[in-house]
Amino acid sequence: MDAAAKLGQVDWKVIEEGGTGTKAMIPLYDNPDWAKGYDIVVHNECFADTTNHDYIRKITQAHKAGVPAVVIHCAMHTYRATDIDDWREFLGVTSRRHDHQSRYPVKRVEPAHSIVKELPDQWRTPMDELYVIEKLWPNAKALATSVSEKDGKTYPVIWTNQYGKARVFGTTYGHSDDTFRDPVFLTYLTRGLFWAAGRLE
Repeated sequence: MDAAAKLGQVDWKVIEEGGTGTKAMIPLYDNPDWAKGYDIVVHNECFADTTNHDYIRKITQAHKAGVPAVVIHCAMHTYRATDIDDWREFLGVTSRRHDHQSRYPVKRVEPAHSIVKELPDQWRTPMDELYVIEKLWPNAKALATSVSEKDGKTYPVIWTNQYGKARVFGTTYGHSDDTFRDPVFLTYLTRGLFWAAGRLE
């Protein structure tokens, strides 16, 4: 919140629902107008084993209709047990597992993009998890990547996505408080938020 305030005025509403399990269906989404009045929604939930199709589509339909989003870290593994792809298409990536924690070098692949243009050439994350991206969806565009220390493959770690009428910004980093204290992470995260909301080109 403090980092976003450096870029512009942001009014926040924080929802903490779902308990500690991985099979949550939070009451927020029972309201058909749950996203009404918001310029953007930040998803940082972690409900890997929720599989209900109707519930998931209550969320994705609002975004497809035009509500922009930011998706952080464990949001990529949320609803991973379901057999529909709506959430994955919304995210712009498919991921079901991650590598160990390490300090991963991050390489820009679209260095001129406004979200990552201030990212240092030699930035390494704080201790964080590298998510294995099985698929980058057709409307998604990788902005930066990291290389797995396990399999040597390169995976997107920062990207944009177009889902219906909505801009979506995503990053798989964000596992720890150390990451959320890192000024480089906070800079590209907040620039991604403003980009998705249409306030940064």
